[in-house]
Amino acid sequence: MLEMLQYDFMRNAFAAAAVVAVVAGTVGYFLVLRGQTFAGHALAHVGFTGATGAVLLGIAPIWGLVLATVAAGIGMGFMGERLAQRDVAIGLVLALALGLGLLFLHFFTAFATQATTLLFGNVLAVDMRTVWVLLALGSVSLATLAVISRPLLFASLHPELAEAKGVSLRLYSVLFLAIVALATAECAQIVGVLLVFALMVGPAAAAQRLTSAMAAGVLLSAVLALLEAWSGIALAYYTDWPSSFWITALSAAVYLIATLPRPMGRLASAAPR
Repeated sequence: MLEMLQYDFMRNAFAAAAVVAVVAGTVGYFLVLRGQTFAGHALAHVGFTGATGAVLLGIAPIWGLVLATVAAGIGMGFMGERLAQRDVAIGLVLALALGLGLLFLHFFTAFATQATTLLFGNVLAVDMRTVWVLLALGSVSLATLAVISRPLLFASLHPELAEAKGVSLRLYSVLFLAIVALATAECAQIVGVLLVFALMVGPAAAAQRLTSAMAAGVLLSAVLALLEAWSGIALAYYTDWPSSFWITALSAAVYLIATLPRPMGRLASAAPR
């Protein structure tokens, strides 16, 4: 560990991964709880379109990611706040984004390396300026989520009752998907737009398998995401394999372990009643 931390790029990588993992784990818990994992997947593809468009305009890709994902998240929130409407809304936004992405890629062929980085991520190339940008975006995401967490949870678990009590389902859907958009843009800096699903959804899904307590689940999701991100970077350093691969593999492995039947559960079910 001390050997790795001698290099500036490794310190930047661990710092960026820490910020993104905590945000992804926390936001991802609510994303899985609300059954909107497809939204995170779709927003990542929208982010690629925004990033490629930003490069064509001479703007830093991260700002294209942020602008495109936030706009798409707000749009999906307005188009349908109920579960039955979400798939249609998200599908429409995703189809439009992919069409624009195809157009931008037509002009983006001269930047194949940068396109690959956008798709699969390269946390080892993150500089200190990007770390500060990620920290600012992450702070905004978590602060906003903290403010709306109680009504959001109420609207997620009991939408009909929440609406009867005067809670605006559409408003909280828009706000939450805007938060998801920011978290997605951050995750793309670490694992790329194609693998955002692993860092945002994997730890959260595993945490919900391991505990049903709300506070413990959110904390566990953030911790799992952090451990997976840091372990992936360390393994990439020693194996020279892509860090995005290791983070994704660890996320899948942790989720599979979480789905295994627990011995205590079997013993309890086998005990005489």
